[in-house]
Amino acid sequence: MRRLDQAKTPLFNALKNYVDSKVIPFHVPGHKQGKGLEEFRQYVGHRVLEIDVNGMEDLDNACNPIGVIKDAEELCAQAFGAQNAYFLVNGTTAGVQAMIMSICEPGDEIIIPRNAHKSTIGGIILSGAVPVYIQPEIDEELGIAMGITEEAVKNAIKKHPYAKAVFVINPTYYGAISDLKAIVRIAHRHNMAVLVDEAHGAHMSFHDDFPLTAMEVGADMSAVSLHKTLGSMTQTSVLLTRGNIVSPEVVKQVINLTYTTSASYVLMASLDVARKQMATQGADMLEHTLELARWAREEINKINGLYAFGKELIGTPGCHDFDETKLGINVRNLGYTGYEIEKKLRAEYNIQIEMSDLYNILAIISIGDTKEDLQALVNALKDIASKTEIKEVKNATRVPYKPKLIVSPRDAFYSLKKSVRLEEADGEIAAEMIMAYPPGIPVICPGERITKDIIEYVKILKHEHCQLQGTSDPYVDYIRVLGTE
Repeated sequence: MRRLDQAKTPLFNALKNYVDSKVIPFHVPGHKQGKGLEEFRQYVGHRVLEIDVNGMEDLDNACNPIGVIKDAEELCAQAFGAQNAYFLVNGTTAGVQAMIMSICEPGDEIIIPRNAHKSTIGGIILSGAVPVYIQPEIDEELGIAMGITEEAVKNAIKKHPYAKAVFVINPTYYGAISDLKAIVRIAHRHNMAVLVDEAHGAHMSFHDDFPLTAMEVGADMSAVSLHKTLGSMTQTSVLLTRGNIVSPEVVKQVINLTYTTSASYVLMASLDVARKQMATQGADMLEHTLELARWAREEINKINGLYAFGKELIGTPGCHDFDETKLGINVRNLGYTGYEIEKKLRAEYNIQIEMSDLYNILAIISIGDTKEDLQALVNALKDIASKTEIKEVKNATRVPYKPKLIVSPRDAFYSLKKSVRLEEADGEIAAEMIMAYPPGIPVICPGERITKDIIEYVKILKHEHCQLQGTSDPYVDYIRVLGTE
């Protein structure tokens, strides 16, 4: 395959040519290059609205790319070591669901970690597939789910030899990496596709100190969030494919089932430029990012009562490798929950972290961070710790990742439902998800039996004011279950 010029940005250049040509627009969007939305234009600037256009011959069409979008996608595929790349403007959620729908038909089994993102459950409902859950390893000290083991995958395949695919997270939200290369080898030996959620791993392709990516180890498909770590705009991701298990035609047909016919050119142009930046400058930029992350981790680990975990986890169950840009900090010996520390950082120090849970906070370190920003975080944590009595707190985290699947998620989604109080739902079959967001990992999924442990765990999350999503009741006092009133 010929090497493409990664310094080119075909889509972005086409948009700049469109603006420079002073086209008189009688096409949507209705703001007509910003002239119809003056207040917004004054704040965000005229350029972003001038390139907010719709598909036309010189700008191509995202639903059937044959011009500059196709050229930009080919550059992206080569930059990530894939055979095909598809721009997504509905996040990696759209990519995860497209992967599952491209491989699975109704009734097909798919092997999935129980700590997969909620988008995976959406893909299962849309495809009609039946999940075979693998329990992730749990780090009891940190109270978080890690990756899945090679042995767990082998056991699942042995029990479900006709499953169509194995789904893997690379990396987890907290940076843990499963042995993806071994999992790919095992799955392919049993004629199963490997689908990889790389929402938090877009940067790993561009520096040798990061773990291996899905495309590097021969996985069949991966969904990658460039917006999370590579600088493109929110909602922008790519779906990458390689090999012969699924054809590009099938993938494109599936994407177009839910893809907007008015894909944002502002968003797609940011993908084009972010890819160019990584392909041409990524190694140097990520070297600086790693230096910042390593410095911050070292400084935080000097603070009494805090533990910024990192590569020392490699070799523990479920952690074959580790992404150092995930700055996870265990705060339980300060006597605070992660949720409380997140609120203190925002309210008292004007710092917003990525997420928190009962015992940890997580900061994402990326190419946009500076030493000054990280110094502010370190100083804030020092200040909090200096005002706090250090405690030896026993980790009492309970992670109920073992609910029993009674009916398929799709059948549960379309069945008759009733609403019951959460406290009275023991023994019922869930008709909707409950998830803590972020990171968007379901505590209970449609079709699973609700147990007392699950109810108690949700009550703990509610008490700690964790953001819960997935239920019709925004306060999660009630949950919908199978049955009639």
